[in-house]
Amino acid sequence: AGMVKLDSQSGAVVVADELKNPAIEKLELVRKWSINTYKCTRQILSEKLGRGSRTVDLELEAQIDILRDNKRKYEHVVKLAQTLSNQLYQMVQTQRQLGDAFADLSLKSLELHEEFGYNAETQKLLSKNGETLLGAINFFIASVKTLVDKTIEDTMVNIKQYEAARVEYDAYRTDLEELNLGPRDATTLPKIEQSQQIFQVHREKYEKMRNDVSIKLKFLEENKVWEMLKLSDALK
Repeated sequence: AGMVKLDSQSGAVVVADELKNPAIEKLELVRKWSINTYKCTRQILSEKLGRGSRTVDLELEAQIDILRDNKRKYEHVVKLAQTLSNQLYQMVQTQRQLGDAFADLSLKSLELHEEFGYNAETQKLLSKNGETLLGAINFFIASVKTLVDKTIEDTMVNIKQYEAARVEYDAYRTDLEELNLGPRDATTLPKIEQSQQIFQVHREKYEKMRNDVSIKLKFLEENKVWEMLKLSDALK
């Protein structure tokens, strides 16, 4: 029903739409979400039980599997590098302390002044070189962590969205296929038409997400190669 009111300036009668009830809008959103969740859950279960068909992009799926495997490998490399960094830090500290101890002995032992002095300089040089290597390793760790935790993780978020869109697409595709297999009459035709429209929306969403992931994976591969070359140079 509309609401009739008088325009104070023109004196014209204006019919305004009734304000939408926020509670009704919320209930409608919950209803749509529940239907969508039910359809997607049914689709996932039917796939796991081997009953439902699943849309597969073989090339893209292979690239996603490679990315997940590489992510695990990079995380393992970071852990190893962190262990090496901690051990090297302790060694550098010990070399510095040993250098100081030899320097002290050099001052207090006149007969072995040169020998202790040489050992002190050697340990100080080793600790200095160790600090340089430690800096390079820590730079490597920080860079790989950025690659894994930000760049790759950002792509993984897109992949999850793509996978969710794929399930939705297949769920509504299955619905449409089932309706098309049934009778076509005055009762079912509007349902088929509505199902076709909803399916089209989810197909476009799925295709967009698939394209977005393909672009992200291509960019990530190019960026990853460049980053690895740069990091390899840093450790030389």
